[in-house]
Amino acid sequence: MNDILPIILPILAVLVVLGVLIPVLMRSRKTTRKYLGPRDENDPVLGAGTLVEDRPSTAPAPERAAPGGVDLDGLETVEVPDDVAGLETVPVETPLPVAGRLIRLRERLVKSNNILGKGLLALLSADKIDDDVWDEVEETLLLADLGTEPTMQLVDALRERVKVIGTRSPEHVKALLREELIKLVDPTMDRSLNVDRHADKPAVMMVVGVNGVGKTTTVGKLARVLVAEDKDVLLGAADTFRAAAAEQLATWGQRVGVPTVKSDIDGADPASVAYEAVKAGIDQEVDVVMIDTAGRLQNKVGLMDELGKVKRVIEKLAEVDEVLLVLDATTGQNGLNQARVFSEVVNITGIVLTKLDGTAKGGIVVAIQKSLGVPVKLIGLGEGADDLAPFDAESFVDALLN
Repeated sequence: MNDILPIILPILAVLVVLGVLIPVLMRSRKTTRKYLGPRDENDPVLGAGTLVEDRPSTAPAPERAAPGGVDLDGLETVEVPDDVAGLETVPVETPLPVAGRLIRLRERLVKSNNILGKGLLALLSADKIDDDVWDEVEETLLLADLGTEPTMQLVDALRERVKVIGTRSPEHVKALLREELIKLVDPTMDRSLNVDRHADKPAVMMVVGVNGVGKTTTVGKLARVLVAEDKDVLLGAADTFRAAAAEQLATWGQRVGVPTVKSDIDGADPASVAYEAVKAGIDQEVDVVMIDTAGRLQNKVGLMDELGKVKRVIEKLAEVDEVLLVLDATTGQNGLNQARVFSEVVNITGIVLTKLDGTAKGGIVVAIQKSLGVPVKLIGLGEGADDLAPFDAESFVDALLN
């Protein structure tokens, strides 16, 4: 045993020293991650528009605070290796032109099994249009989620015009129906997105909605629309409650070279993330800052109040130019109830209608606009990255009737 001790003691001493030094070395490699603007597209390590890591300085980090008592601690603190060449990067894609998307989405709607246009055409082309037929027309419109008031308005207009025309050839019926449907969808509504940069600040957009409607995906797709229009975009991941929501948004951004400001703390104050994102957008002189918010049920008062807080905190720095409500078209009239509550809390400026294909009922477009006076600005008809396009009233009606 005495012969072995001279060998064992030096080994134990080395192990003790390593046990002390390794944690110290690991702590020294901790860095703070922050947005520093789009990177050079030729950067082989981080690529364009990703968040970058700064080495820590010897000076202590200054305390950060936002108006309204918002806690800004814990944003973007991560552990990274010294050799950043090993970081995984997401290839930067080129989004499809916006004009091409509208044509493609219209083609999909034409192919979908919509009950609105085809059902009405079949009824109004009958040899005899009596009260029973008009009852069926009314039922078809209600089933398509058009709403009671718009339904009665359309039926009255159609009955009057059918009497005057005196003929029911398919061509005449289709032309008549097209005119009346376009009036209901209302092509005079302003459907443009308020995404023009101000003199000294970016345009700010919030995206809101209930759970499960696809807000984060919509923000990612809309970022692609704006990039295709040569906008400089920054994303804010204020959905701090759903697991991996921030990482999902960051991945969408990386695919088109758009940076994302997010927190590394689960359940962090969403208002603080939104504040930091807008502040970064101002500092870096981007065109548009888009804030993704957590899904919340419209009947949960506390969550809706929190959404109002997010908007108020943002407005300490910049005006919120656009508040888009994402609705699932398949939810029908329930979507209308959601829209009313959200509009009261954050003053909705536009609707994004997703899943407007297959079993979706196009009448919800009319019902929402009639009820709130808020236009449908964007529609989605698929799961693809570029399956989101500006809404056009005439193209929408033509797709229903073809």
